[in-house]
Amino acid sequence: MPPYAGPPAARPGDVAGVLRLLAYLILATALMVLDYRSGWLRAVRAQAEVAVQPLWWLAGLPSKVGTGLREEAVTRTQLARDNERLRNALLVQAARNARLRTAAAENERLRGLLGSAERGRLDVQLASVLDIDLDPTRQRLLLDSGSNAGVRVGQAVIDAGGLMGQVTATTPTTASVLLLTDPDHAVPVAVARSGIRLVVYGSGRNDALHLADVPLSADVRVGDQLLTSGLGGRFPPGFAVGTVGTLRPDDSRAFLEADVTPAAQLDRGRDVLLLRGYKPVPAVDPAAAAPAAGNASVPASTLPAAPSNAVVPSTTAPAAEPRR
Repeated sequence: MPPYAGPPAARPGDVAGVLRLLAYLILATALMVLDYRSGWLRAVRAQAEVAVQPLWWLAGLPSKVGTGLREEAVTRTQLARDNERLRNALLVQAARNARLRTAAAENERLRGLLGSAERGRLDVQLASVLDIDLDPTRQRLLLDSGSNAGVRVGQAVIDAGGLMGQVTATTPTTASVLLLTDPDHAVPVAVARSGIRLVVYGSGRNDALHLADVPLSADVRVGDQLLTSGLGGRFPPGFAVGTVGTLRPDDSRAFLEADVTPAAQLDRGRDVLLLRGYKPVPAVDPAAAAPAAGNASVPASTLPAAPSNAVVPSTTAPAAEPRR
């Protein structure tokens, strides 16, 4: 090997590559100078962009589709949440509105009760209904006031419309009320228009009373209002009992009978009024009261005939005692 060897000789291929690179650089520089000075390449670039725009759209399509799907999923989820929230809010609002309507109706009933008591200047006690029994054979109310609140047996129970019944039993905290519609209940009444004295019986229906034993010659008409007569001392006189319906002959064809629409709302309302300041005649046993019937100050002939198991009003025997 010689002590010094010079650089290897350039190969023809390397020289040609260098020359091509120089030519490309010169061409690029010339094109940049011409574009800067005349701007003729701008139109070419614009046409090239138009030509490759579909390619860009296709390239970006998967990303757009994925973004759209994500946004749609998020929108659907948000809409479902909003619908659920609005539905719950609507249910809550409907429940509040129903409660407000109930409270308004209850306030209206209370105003009616207190208004009737104020108009009549009555000494009354307000009591709420705890339970109600409207079985055809048993018509009762259970009140939340008892003997501790001054409630006593025989006390008349009324509402804004009229007479409802009477207290038949008490405990220290509750009272049981026998409604007018109970089959074992009877109350002496008088026709407000003519003053004819009659007896109204419970029918076992909460929307009707039964008027029986009406003489054929009695001055009683459809639509007449019936008021408590006060006979027997059980109920104070002048309280509305009901309105006479269609009169019809009874089975014996010797008397008339009719259904009576109660004046009181026996099947609705949460509060009633207990009448104070009136002392009813104490309840007595019918067997013990029978011998004293001849000493009654009210002649029996003034009262209509009643069934044997009904209570005949008198001043010695209470007029509204349950029939046994």
